[in-house]
Amino acid sequence: MTIQIEFTPEQISELRYQHYNHLVPLVQRRMEALLLKAHKLPHGQIEEIIGVTGNTIREYFDLYQEGGIEKLKEINYYKPEGELVKHIVSLEAYFRENPPASIKEAQKEIEEITGIKRSETQVREFFKKNSIFVTGK
Repeated sequence: MTIQIEFTPEQISELRYQHYNHLVPLVQRRMEALLLKAHKLPHGQIEEIIGVTGNTIREYFDLYQEGGIEKLKEINYYKPEGELVKHIVSLEAYFRENPPASIKEAQKEIEEITGIKRSETQVREFFKKNSIFVTGK
């Protein structure tokens, strides 16, 4: 059974943007799947291109039908990670607009934004893992 989804040009544009710009690879993969669906590729071909099963593709489509692009951005799997992951979207947006000059500055700003205090090493690893860059050292 083929899932029917209609896409507006604005939705396609947002899917494309999120596919290339979101920090979380899982979210990027979901966006790519929906983008390929918007271009009317068969599910089997989407599965092959993305490298996931049919059940996973259907799960992505169901998520989109439940809540659109915002629902695709939700990460609901258990993976033991730090508390900062809960703030990745807001931190990403903040640091895109206000790139920190140093890890020390980023450390201070993270604490102000989230109330979570982390060492410079933890902040550096968080930035590295999530592809957030600082302008200085």
